[in-house]
Amino acid sequence: MELGSRLAALRERGVLIVGSGNVVHNLHAISWHAPIWDSTGHQRFDEAARAVLTEEPAATPRLQDHVDFNRAVPTPDHFVPVLYIAGLAAAAGRPARALIDGYAMGSLSMTCYTLDAKSSTEDGDTRPAATVPDPTIIPAEDTNL
Repeated sequence: MELGSRLAALRERGVLIVGSGNVVHNLHAISWHAPIWDSTGHQRFDEAARAVLTEEPAATPRLQDHVDFNRAVPTPDHFVPVLYIAGLAAAAGRPARALIDGYAMGSLSMTCYTLDAKSSTEDGDTRPAATVPDPTIIPAEDTNL
């Protein structure tokens, strides 16, 4: 969070700062054929993350105390970058907002947050996102999912 707030000065100089999406990222719980959330708390944590980031980004570190944190975030590599965005948002005095939204395979959130970027839907693009490849046609090991 502190690093994110320190990066705010770079934004003022026109530097693009990119974090990462997929805050909920439990590869051990993937269900290759599940287009919806499973029932083990992944969605609950994703909704809690959205609420904090879009309402009170300075409170983002408290997500580590959420009952579903360890299940939804078993490794820090997809959670730490959202702290940078939360720090930037807190330093700017305004909340982040979802830039990309969605989920896949029961335990992956595709949600990404932004401070100022516009989503394609805000520019009138209503095309759906790409779908997950059919594993009977393209084996999972041949994709980047």
